[in-house]
This record gives sequence, C-alpha cells and structure tokens, in this order.
Amino acid sequence: MYVHLQLHVQGRLAEIHLNRPNVRHALSRALMREITACARDLSDRTDIDVVILSGDARCFSAGADLKDANAWADDSLSTVQRRDIAGTGFRMCKAWEEMPQITIAAIEGYAVGGGLALSLACDWRVLAQDAFVSLPEIALGIPLTWGTIARLVNLLGPAKAKRLTILCERIGAPEALAMGLVDYVSDKGQALARAQALAAQTLAMPAATMRMSKESVNAAATALNHATSYMAHDQIALAASSPESRAARDQALG
Repeated sequence: MYVHLQLHVQGRLAEIHLNRPNVRHALSRALMREITACARDLSDRTDIDVVILSGDARCFSAGADLKDANAWADDSLSTVQRRDIAGTGFRMCKAWEEMPQITIAAIEGYAVGGGLALSLACDWRVLAQDAFVSLPEIALGIPLTWGTIARLVNLLGPAKAKRLTILCERIGAPEALAMGLVDYVSDKGQALARAQALAAQTLAMPAATMRMSKESVNAAATALNHATSYMAHDQIALAASSPESRAARDQALG
C-alpha cells in the first residue's frame, strides 16, 4: 500500500515506521504525501485508538529532503504550483495534529528540521537518552514553516521558541525533557518500547472520553495556529529564491 512507510496494526494500536533508510528517512514530497494519506486513512478508523510513529534505530528523520527544495523557488512553475509544493509539509503536520487518536513519536538518534516538526504534530514525544533534536532551517536560508512555530510557542513559550528557531542549536534529551520539548526520555534503543508502554497505558482508558479530551485540549491550544501559519507557503517560496538561501542549501548538499 505504501512505498516509503511500513504500517503494522495490532489490536487498537497502529505503528508506522518511516522507510527511507538510505537517506535517513529524509522527508521527500513523495514520503510526505504518504505520511499525510496514512494519517487521513487512520483518522477514519474507529478500531484504532493509538498511533506510534518512528524511524529506525539510527534516526527518526533527517528532515526535509533538500533535493526537493529547489522546487520551492523554481521559476518555471506557476505560483499556484510552487505554493502547493511548499505547503506539502504543512498539510502533513496538520493531518497528524488533527488525528482523533493519541499519537506518539518514538525518536532514536535524532529528529532534525522537518523530522522534529512532524513529531511536534504528535501528542507526545519519546526521545532516547543519547538522541538530540534541532531546527536548522534558518542556517539553510529558509524560515521554519509547516505550522511549527505556533506549536513551539504552545509548548515552550515565545522565548524558547525563538531560541530553537533562530539559533539552530542541537538540544540533547535531558534538556529537551526539561524545557518541555519532549515528554519522555528512554534508554538508548528503547524509545519504541517506551512508546509502546505509553500506548498500553493509554489504551487502558475509555476510548471515547480519550478522544473527546484530546479534541478539547487541541481546540484550546491551537485556536490561533492558522492565523499565525497560513502565510508559511509564501514565506518559504520567497526565502528559498534568494541567493543566500540557494548558497546555504548548495553548501549543505555538498
């Protein structure tokens, strides 16, 4: 059914594993479309109440696939086409944020850029003790989009959101837990197992009440998210076309 995802369902639990290991699960447009479609398909299922999203033992995701990035600034495409391409990640994260099930990201190694952005659209994040997260977008000459800034402000407040967004720091597991960026820290290699234990704890709760509660929390937390994120498609297309942005991406690609 999926080319770049592995989906396993056992009882009321679904596990999704990103499956582009040769490129560290980089989020190409094809992969993001599959992740979005998977979220929408699972959202329609009333027999599944918890969804775990993970990469592999090496990493969660290296972020947006920069080989796709030139399409953001491709002058041969129409503005409508460029906005559609630039909005792929936004739609993906929104689909995950709106899932009625409880969603848990299990992170080994690292979740960078778009990988961290995707995990922030989940309800909870489990990070292995030796892993780190970072948001290097500004260093690559592009703004942080996909609705991520609004989610960071909701989780951390404006000062920490600016720090993560602007300084592009690597944040290790203990600090990420202390600042509220992740919810649980596991032993090395045990992020998925810790997520599965959390899923079992969640599945012991009444399913309907759990869904109602998630919807209520999200309604309160995300009320202004669209108002602060809807111009992201245009911001990324504008920034990506600048000479400094192109140079930064070329350098990153080697």
